[in-house]
Amino acid sequence: MRIVLDAELCQGHGRCYSLAPDLFDSDDVGHCVLLVDAVPDGREADARSGAENCPEHALTLED
Repeated sequence: MRIVLDAELCQGHGRCYSLAPDLFDSDDVGHCVLLVDAVPDGREADARSGAENCPEHALTLED
């Protein structure tokens, strides 16, 4: 599984990095930064939770 970020859609709500701080972080203005491209084994549910809770739909997952 891979995380894809559309940085233009991100508004910096912070839900992704609040839910999975080892997968997502924030930049200087609070927008999402990916810490990984490939989701580590066992972390799929957290990646999915981060993506599903993005109100701007800036995060998607690819198998």
